[in-house]
Amino acid sequence: MKYLCLVYGDETSFHDSPDHPADAECHAYDVAVAGSGRGVAAEALQPTRTATTVRVRNGDVQMTDGPFMETKEQLMGFYLIDVRDLNEALRVAAGIPAARVGSVEVRPV
Repeated sequence: MKYLCLVYGDETSFHDSPDHPADAECHAYDVAVAGSGRGVAAEALQPTRTATTVRVRNGDVQMTDGPFMETKEQLMGFYLIDVRDLNEALRVAAGIPAARVGSVEVRPV
């Protein structure tokens, strides 16, 4: 079964925390998950300032620079995994290095 692990954090202070993972640690975890056969895809996202939000209301397309709403934590990346069940998905999510300073939301696909 596939699960999407959405990695959230405060992009303005994520790298300021003494517990934040180094890029090399995140890459090593990605390689390990992929090598185990559970990883389908994983990517870090560019900062929210690079986003464009698209809405269609009454047939009118509206585009806004940045995220849809202001939040304390932003979506920073994801892991798409293929595992046996939710318990295994939660174990994989708990190993994501960014979970130490942010959060990981796990959803079935």
